[in-house]
Amino acid sequence: MNYVPFLDDEIFIGIVNEVFIKGVDAKSKSIKGFNRNVIDPFAALFKIACLHGEFDNWFVSEASRQAQKSLANHVGAFHQKILGSVIGWKDLETGGMVDVENQERKIIAEIKNKYNTLKGSNQIDLYQELESYVMRNGQKYKGYTAYYVEIIPKKPVRYDVPFTPSDKKTSSKCASNELIRIIDGASFYSLVTGHENALHLVFEALPSIFKKINPSLSINGIESLQDFFRKAYIPKAK
Repeated sequence: MNYVPFLDDEIFIGIVNEVFIKGVDAKSKSIKGFNRNVIDPFAALFKIACLHGEFDNWFVSEASRQAQKSLANHVGAFHQKILGSVIGWKDLETGGMVDVENQERKIIAEIKNKYNTLKGSNQIDLYQELESYVMRNGQKYKGYTAYYVEIIPKKPVRYDVPFTPSDKKTSSKCASNELIRIIDGASFYSLVTGHENALHLVFEALPSIFKKINPSLSINGIESLQDFFRKAYIPKAK
């Protein structure tokens, strides 16, 4: 039995392993290049006094924080690779007009890892970019439905609605267009795979794949992480 019903195990494990290696590498680089960026000595002193107690504890925490910033980018790419590997879908990789496409279903999507990845003005830019792809004559994606995907939503709700970001310059929202939409991660995974709980299946499979990649790895607190998932996503209302 496959880890998930919509993806070949070899492909799934390969994608996870790629991100896993980059995460380990990010930790190593953050320690080796710790002084590459200027450290705020005042903030460091307050953190040691208030939070860590010892320099060594602060150093490990700060190096981990720097590594997490790098890893966060790779986690966003992880979702793009997973979704783009489902049959019928294509990962357009870095530099593509959008992140993934399905030519048969006439769908394109720009995938962001979290609801606040794109700030206000950047959302306007994305709207205009997607509009140019699906509305202008002669464009490759003319007539497609374009999705802005927020893998981690702001609230644990399902949504698939027209994307109408606010334009501060005009004090108004962009025009509603059924072909330009915003969708949460769980709903988009369901749309791509045809499995209602696809995102949860991916999440549940990851610890087993991590152990396969590194048998000596120990991951504690799985129950708490499952609770985080439940707080981020809720089942779609019937």
